[in-house]
Amino acid sequence: MNKKTLKGELISEFIGAFILLFFGAGCVATLVLKGNPYNGWDIALIWGFGVTMAIYITGAVSGTHINPAVTIALATFRGFPWKKVVPYIIAQTAGTFTGAAMVFALYSKSFTAFEASTGMIRGSIDSVATAGIFSTYPQAYLSNMHALFVEIVITAVLLMVIFALGDAKNVNAPKGKYAPFGALLIGITIAIIGGSFGALTGFAMNPARDFGPKLFTSLAGWGRIGLPAPNNYFWVPIVGPVIGGLIGGFLYENAVSKYIVPGEEVQEASEVN
Repeated sequence: MNKKTLKGELISEFIGAFILLFFGAGCVATLVLKGNPYNGWDIALIWGFGVTMAIYITGAVSGTHINPAVTIALATFRGFPWKKVVPYIIAQTAGTFTGAAMVFALYSKSFTAFEASTGMIRGSIDSVATAGIFSTYPQAYLSNMHALFVEIVITAVLLMVIFALGDAKNVNAPKGKYAPFGALLIGITIAIIGGSFGALTGFAMNPARDFGPKLFTSLAGWGRIGLPAPNNYFWVPIVGPVIGGLIGGFLYENAVSKYIVPGEEVQEASEVN
């Protein structure tokens, strides 16, 4: 593939990752800074549909990985070129960094007003509350290892869904004129995971989605609250999703896909009995 096409793919990944953070962090900013009465499910839906919008906008160019865990899993199990992995990850991280910066710029007056009204000092341990607008932090009672386990499991589930939807042998995956529904199903999956387990770690499931914004906050006044984060947490949303993505891809390829007979639909249980 020529450099011009790769350039387009990287721009696409940047834009897709930007959209993900723009909508996701934007809704959390509304919750934290303005007291909008969102619940956990509302937040999860907005993050999920942010991914869906990113896929509809950029999927035709790059496939809208917007997640290093997805890129690495696809390279490991689905033949995505390894030479593109690092460039994709850089573009994804740059996109989330820029998305965080844009949300901060739009809400800059709100950040100032919130800090003034609460007496919160940016960069103090209390400012995790506002740093968490952009990236994920676990519940205080969770150890890094417990949080790592959470991220591994939920990312594995996400990747199983992504692999299933992209499996040409899977007769239940949307195809043809119904193929665009795949983007919606991925968004719904993210929302379901977020609604079910987001309260534990913030459901990062994406190293770029977390590291890019943490890098931004570390430069925008939060300092060590951004990086390396309290309890040096920064590595957990990087390592956990990568491991989880590989596990999810492996499980789907070896426990499901290999047993699908192409073109053969599974009979309903009522027909079998």
